[in-house]
Amino acid sequence: MTTRNQELDVIRFDTPKGEVQLSVQDVRTSLAPKASESEIRVFLKVCMYTGLNPWLRQIYLIKYDQQAAASIVIGKDAFLQKAEANPAYDGFRAGIMVDRNGAIIEREGAFAFPGDTLVGGWAEVRRKDRTLPLKVIVALKEYDKGQSLWKTMQATMIRKVALVQAHREALPEAFGMFREAEAAA
Repeated sequence: MTTRNQELDVIRFDTPKGEVQLSVQDVRTSLAPKASESEIRVFLKVCMYTGLNPWLRQIYLIKYDQQAAASIVIGKDAFLQKAEANPAYDGFRAGIMVDRNGAIIEREGAFAFPGDTLVGGWAEVRRKDRTLPLKVIVALKEYDKGQSLWKTMQATMIRKVALVQAHREALPEAFGMFREAEAAA
């Protein structure tokens, strides 16, 4: 059951782990202090629609400055949890791509050796009902805008981008709701 108390600007919604209560003020003070009221209200609706809980880091409202629009980002763990619940899902592999002395090398995980230049990420998702895994490769330069964790954890972040994209493509029936929710932002 979902309810909204307009006087208090609070939403309550059920998740597999119980009821979540979230208010405009909660989001403003704890999650996205730079977000506008309208961006926060869209975020609240997306949380309600998807049943994702920002307190468990399943969904984020990200706004770095007042001039830029806020982004709603579904957390990697929410994708993995949803994938695990899909009977066709058969696991994944993921890693980074580095330039090592002019040769592009795929490394599993998010560790680059000293002297390697990080250039991208990759992920493969396997389904039980397909013979080949779906593989996605993403370029670092398309995603690294020098914000937040991208400054200090580039390898982890680009691997995460590849992992989420591969899951979206391999299991579109499982992630259609997420795609719609992020588009609402």
